[in-house]
Formats: sequence, C-alpha cells, structure tokens
Amino acid sequence: MRRDVFQAIADPTRRAIINMIAHESLNLNSVAENFDISRPAISKHIKILTECGLIAIKQKGRERYCEAKLQKLNEVSQWIEQYRMFWTKKLDALETFLSNKTSAKNKPASRQGVIKSVKKKRNEK
Repeated sequence: MRRDVFQAIADPTRRAIINMIAHESLNLNSVAENFDISRPAISKHIKILTECGLIAIKQKGRERYCEAKLQKLNEVSQWIEQYRMFWTKKLDALETFLSNKTSAKNKPASRQGVIKSVKKKRNEK
C-alpha cells in the first residue's frame, strides 16, 4: 500500500508521535509510554510514519530509536500555501467590495441624483 504524508498526519496519535520525536530521538518504549494504547498499536503508527518518510528508525546497540525526518512536511506546507493564497485573494476582494459599498453609501448625493429621486417618487404616487 502506498502511503503519503497526508495519511501520516491524518491521525492525532501519529501527529503526537511526530511532535514528540521532533524535539529528541526516542526509543520505541519511550514513545509507547506516552500513550494509553497498546505497544503493537504504537508499532503500527511508527510503521506508517516510517513508510511515509517522516521517521527513520536507527539501531543503537539493543535499542531502536525514532528520529524525525520533517522534510516531507514541506509537501503539506506547499499544498496549504496554494489555498492560503487563494483565500487571501478572495478575502481581499471582499474587503475591497465592502469598502467601496460603504464609501458609496456615505458619499453625498449629487444635485442631479436628488432631483431624479424626487421625480421618481412623484411618478410613483
């Protein structure tokens, strides 16, 4: 099964593991001690994170240590950036629209505009 970084960060437990080992390398038991789930469940999460390229497992003596490889998160950052730019443009356009609408409301009416308005009201009666 092909896994990607989005699948890795979709689960809150995996995000917590990434956050823990981003600060320091930890052995598998140290990672497992921080969660109220079974050791096999943690191993499965670690396996997924490894397959996605967010964690590397290094053997040091008898212990296996998890090290964060956060470069893959750039893929997520780039994906988010395109939507940030999209929404920034949309919200800027909305701000401009509302600003123009407000300034038009507060703009004093011209003499011709007032005359047309009065004539229109007379014709409606």
